[in-house]
Amino acid sequence: MNKTTIISNTKTFVQHTLQNAEGGHDWFHILRVWNNAKLISKSENVDVFIVELGALLHDIADSKFHEGDETVGPKVARDFLLNEGVSEEIIINIENIIRNISFKGGNFNQEFSSPELEVLQDADRLDAIGAIGIARCFNYGGFKNRPLYNPEISPNLNMTKDEYKKSEAPTINHFYEKLLLLKDKMNTQTGKKIAEERHQYMETFLQQFYNEWDGLK
Repeated sequence: MNKTTIISNTKTFVQHTLQNAEGGHDWFHILRVWNNAKLISKSENVDVFIVELGALLHDIADSKFHEGDETVGPKVARDFLLNEGVSEEIIINIENIIRNISFKGGNFNQEFSSPELEVLQDADRLDAIGAIGIARCFNYGGFKNRPLYNPEISPNLNMTKDEYKKSEAPTINHFYEKLLLLKDKMNTQTGKKIAEERHQYMETFLQQFYNEWDGLK
């Protein structure tokens, strides 16, 4: 099993599979998470091969674009990795990472844990906050034809996993229901350090948004 060749083949497979994906969950999202994961891994005791495979395959078939079906991603990853001759132990690890990496409203019991998952969660969550996180948030809101903001609809911080997946709330609500919560959910010291600055950027953006909404600036 040539790990370098497998990573290269995985990159090509993901680029092809996601070539027409929504802008917040496309190849460039994968690339940013991959780079984040490699950076964080330098300070963690992890299997870098699993981290890289997990980063590349974590959104290979996001349930949001498959009618909420969370089995599609692990299956697509398994079929590809089997074809690449990857061991069953590693495949199971990647499947578990794909099943457990997402936020899902924050109100669900994570059924799997590993140092590699912790790195990948941080890498993925970093791409959901800061300037790129804001851009992705509004891109997805536009994709789903959601209003930017409605002062009469308050954020819901107690949604179940199913309610979170089906939410049609205004895009600004998503900052409170997910993005602003991620800073305190980071696993690694590197992730926590980067998240602090990106979190503050979002706070500044929201204040400017409300000022402009209310005609104060």
